[in-house]
Amino acid sequence: MSEQRAERADAARNRRAVLRATEQLLAEGGGDHVSLDRVATLAGVGKGTVFRRFGNRAGLLQALLEERSRALRDAVGNGPPPLGPGAPAPERMLAFLEALGAIAEGNATLLSAHGQACAEDRYGDPSYRFWHHHLAALFTDGRPDLDADFLAHAVLALFDGDLIRHTTPPDDPRHFTRSVQALAMALLRRG
Repeated sequence: MSEQRAERADAARNRRAVLRATEQLLAEGGGDHVSLDRVATLAGVGKGTVFRRFGNRAGLLQALLEERSRALRDAVGNGPPPLGPGAPAPERMLAFLEALGAIAEGNATLLSAHGQACAEDRYGDPSYRFWHHHLAALFTDGRPDLDADFLAHAVLALFDGDLIRHTTPPDDPRHFTRSVQALAMALLRRG
């Protein structure tokens, strides 16, 4: 039994090391700088360890994005309002986009790399599916007369790393988030 715990502790330590290495490579050279070989070397693990755990570069970037958004997922499902259940749709939408915007603004390089690596299965990505489901539910609650599924995809399309960097002035790091919130509130308002 203690041997199993040691293996799980090793696996957890390796996972953290691999994700830290991925972060460092993204910061140093962007998404093109991330490869399984480079990550394994920097993390001090074998390439097979990275491959078995994450599968490929896309899986590695998905895991890092999921790591970044885990607290948001928990807060949406179990946290206090307005991010968690119990608040009206517009308040929840603003709180969700505030939190998602903070993740996006702090991880624009990751979002760009993730978008490129996961382009073929973007809509199947676990983080994307969760975000989409939550936004669609909020749009359905606030505006049942609109196509909530489409609106959720449209809002999430804005969360593109290159767009975030392009539209965020150095003196206003939350500009992107406020702009997305304003768009979402305009969509929720009845004409």
